[in-house]
Amino acid sequence: MNRLIADIAEEENEKEVMAEAPKVQKPENFFAVFLRKGFISPDDATRALPFILFLSFLAMIYIANRHLAETYLRDIDKYSKEVKELSWDYKSTKAELAFKSTLTEVAKRADTLGVRVSLDPPQKIVVKEEGDK
Repeated sequence: MNRLIADIAEEENEKEVMAEAPKVQKPENFFAVFLRKGFISPDDATRALPFILFLSFLAMIYIANRHLAETYLRDIDKYSKEVKELSWDYKSTKAELAFKSTLTEVAKRADTLGVRVSLDPPQKIVVKEEGDK
C-alpha cells in the first residue's frame, strides 16, 4: 500500500514540476507573424476575405477558359487537316472520274461486255403519219 501511495505522490510532484516549467514556444510561421505583427490586422484580413475569394474564383475561371480555348484550337487544327485530306481525296476522285468517263475509256470498259463502238454514222429515223403519204 505504501508503494502505491508513493507512486501517486511522485506522479503529483511530476505534474507540479511540469506545470511550473516554462513552456517551449513553437516556431511561428510567416503568415501568423505577418498577420499579428505586420501592417494587416486580423480584422482587415477578415474584411478582405470575400474580395480574395472573388479574385481566386476569377483566376480559376481564367485558367479553365484558357484550357478550353486550347482544346478548341487543337480540335480546329485537327479538323482543318482532315478537311484538307478530304479535299485532296475529292479532287483525285473527280480527276479519276473525268478520266474514266472519256469516250476511249468507256469504249474499253464496254468492250469487255461485248458492246462495241459503231463505225456507221447515226441515221435519222423518220416516221410517216397516215395522213402524210
